[in-house]
Amino acid sequence: MRIVFVILLISFQIASGQDTINIGYFQNLEFSEADSLRGALRLERSCFDVKHYDLNLEVNINNKAINGYNIVRFEYLEESKFLQFDLFDNMHIDEILLDGIPCSHFRKYNAVFVEIPQLKINQQYKLKISYHGKPIEAAMAPWDGGFVWTKDEQNNPWVGVACEGTGASLWWPNKDHLSDEPDSMNISIKVPDHLMAVSNGNLKSKDSNNGFTTYHWHVEYPINNYNVSINIGNYAHFSDIYHSPEKGGLACDYYVLAYNLDKAKTHFKQVNGVLASFEHYFGPYPFWEDGYALIETPYLGMEHQSGIAYGNQYKRGYLGSMIPKDMDWDYIIVHETGHEYWGNAISVKDHADMWIHEGFTTYMEALYVEYHYGREAVDRYLGLQKQFIQNLNPMQGPKHVNFEDFGSSDIYYKGSYMLHTLRNVINDDEAWFNLLRSLYDHFKMKVVESSDIIGYFNDFCNKNYQSFFQQYLELATLPLLEYSLKQDGRNLLVKYRWKTSVTDFAMPIEIGSIDNPVRLDCTTDWSEMKLKKLSASDFWINDIDFLINTHKKNPIH
Repeated sequence: MRIVFVILLISFQIASGQDTINIGYFQNLEFSEADSLRGALRLERSCFDVKHYDLNLEVNINNKAINGYNIVRFEYLEESKFLQFDLFDNMHIDEILLDGIPCSHFRKYNAVFVEIPQLKINQQYKLKISYHGKPIEAAMAPWDGGFVWTKDEQNNPWVGVACEGTGASLWWPNKDHLSDEPDSMNISIKVPDHLMAVSNGNLKSKDSNNGFTTYHWHVEYPINNYNVSINIGNYAHFSDIYHSPEKGGLACDYYVLAYNLDKAKTHFKQVNGVLASFEHYFGPYPFWEDGYALIETPYLGMEHQSGIAYGNQYKRGYLGSMIPKDMDWDYIIVHETGHEYWGNAISVKDHADMWIHEGFTTYMEALYVEYHYGREAVDRYLGLQKQFIQNLNPMQGPKHVNFEDFGSSDIYYKGSYMLHTLRNVINDDEAWFNLLRSLYDHFKMKVVESSDIIGYFNDFCNKNYQSFFQQYLELATLPLLEYSLKQDGRNLLVKYRWKTSVTDFAMPIEIGSIDNPVRLDCTTDWSEMKLKKLSASDFWINDIDFLINTHKKNPIH
């Protein structure tokens, strides 16, 4: 969700036809030891597998502070002297217990190394980490991570937290690496009686004591750390049922500021249409037992699993803009619900592959449009996305470091348009949609990397798309279609090739006239063909269905 904000600040221009290759861009960046400690899977992390988190917090709103503990149940996999957990160094650790026995620990930046006795391989243990402190505040959530301490229009406290990229360890101790998700999780939040605390999953119980209420939430499914969130406010709750053709009734719960209740009841009716469209392409909502929820937040939005942060102010589009004028749907509801499939049900192992989260989810916006408005509307919607593609840096980032600043929004819009291009390369919609559903079903509730996705495309289609993905993921620029034209009476001679540094790059393209296009196989070698009864002034290249740059060279001699 995070990088999308740049479109409101900067007017982007589509890159020119210059074939400047930035494949080594990220290799020139310098990373600190702290970046590596967060991003790498060293022995102190790989030696154990998290099975369950039990997070218990008391929130002191007046002091903007939290205190509590997290019980980590893990399986020990490999001999190590230490376990590495992560907690920002402004947060204070009070005690660490391993199965009730105190453990010593030391810090290195935001990493915490717990000294452990000799443990038995393949056996499970419990580590309890008690802590307190004032977590960092987000200057502009969700684009930077941290807590948001504010008040609603009636002067009631209103608290939220978003931490994608910055890291969940800014506010709770955990193994802060995307590769390891707990199988399930409990989240308990203690707040003053007049407020409600809402989190992920289902509310299992609540208990009150001495002016405070503790809300106990349970997540039934694997969840990545940055999706864990808490929301505190003067909330009103209402519910609905989405009727799935495949699974029956899905519980939908909505938590909104009390004075927005009537507005929300009308606005959130569109959720059923969103869930229906995504079920059509990818199957039922993935976190069925936890239910679907929208929670009103003091920031724009975030894909918090089964408890989506919603802050689009009940407006169409993106705060009232960014969708075609003849459409009426809420961008945050569509985009963040899409993340329940891509980002939450399927998660990446490393920040380097975040295009999988954002590219597939942004493409789901186009699929939502296609489902409700038709195929022609997709071109118009993708045309809006296309203007924000910068082609400055590769979409594939550096691995094993704490890196999530790709320098542009290309992992969203270019990622989406790359998938649209591949749909047209395959040129068989039935096969394309079968591929998408099969891909999702295969990797659902798993963590993946780019090679997994590319390998599945290759196997399903029985064709090697390695050079296609190398072009669009590892290079900053687009493939450049070079061509020359020469009029030969009523016919047009065309000479054409792809210009790119990718070895053996080949991709079909459509040229000719809009009314009578010709599909050509195109490689990095020059080819020629004759288009009958066509003038140079009517010559057309399909750069709507294919994300490319073009360059017209001197006429053929």
